[in-house]
Amino acid sequence: MNIFDQFRLDDRVAVVTGGAQGLGLAMGEALLSAGAHLAIVDIDGDKAAATAERLSSEYGGRARAYRVDLTDEAAVVALTERLIGQYGRIDILFNNAGIAHHAPSESDDYDDWKRVIDIDLNAVYLLSREIGRHMLAEGGGSIVNTSSMSGLIANVPQPQSAYNAAKSGVNMLTKSLAAEWGDRGVRVNAIAPGYMKTEITRAFFEQGGPMIDRWLSMTPMGRAGEPRELGGLALYLASDASSFVTGAVFSVDGGYTAI
Repeated sequence: MNIFDQFRLDDRVAVVTGGAQGLGLAMGEALLSAGAHLAIVDIDGDKAAATAERLSSEYGGRARAYRVDLTDEAAVVALTERLIGQYGRIDILFNNAGIAHHAPSESDDYDDWKRVIDIDLNAVYLLSREIGRHMLAEGGGSIVNTSSMSGLIANVPQPQSAYNAAKSGVNMLTKSLAAEWGDRGVRVNAIAPGYMKTEITRAFFEQGGPMIDRWLSMTPMGRAGEPRELGGLALYLASDASSFVTGAVFSVDGGYTAI
């Protein structure tokens, strides 16, 4: 067998949350390029629809959009039922949707704290539970969670304890689900990106300033990452190439957490 054949995802069904732009879009497009069908789930329904239309034109109609509030349990249950009804199965889940939040811990608003935990951690659990239940019944599947290097270290100089705590929780949820479901064919891993240039952050990086200078000085490669640089790892974890990999958290941070 050609070693590259194990990276193919022909006719597999992949769900990517937060897939309308940024990291989710980059990882979703990597899966499409390997032959998968892509369900783009996003809170911004218009942007998700526009992204799905563009990708479908490029990849033979294999992308669809779904607007869902992933913090709403009933909506997550309904989404899973809808996806199973339309596709018949789900082979790959990328829990990528999330928000960032900077606030001093001593004065942070509790509602803001809860919102970060709800979106960045609880939503990951809800969709993993629902789609994971289906994967277990089918005897296999791959779940990949977008964590962050912020789940491994406390970033400076920005104060973001809620975000750090949520992403640390994603890492432990990843390991816990991997331990529970490993012998039933469902693999669960996480990608922990460092500072990345997305549609939202690119202008911030290009403008520069003391905080950007500090971030880059603490990154051995001396630069921020590009979303496309997650595509190879995303494809690896989604595919049979990583068939003996579960419970792992992969740092993609230009060396930030190495020092």
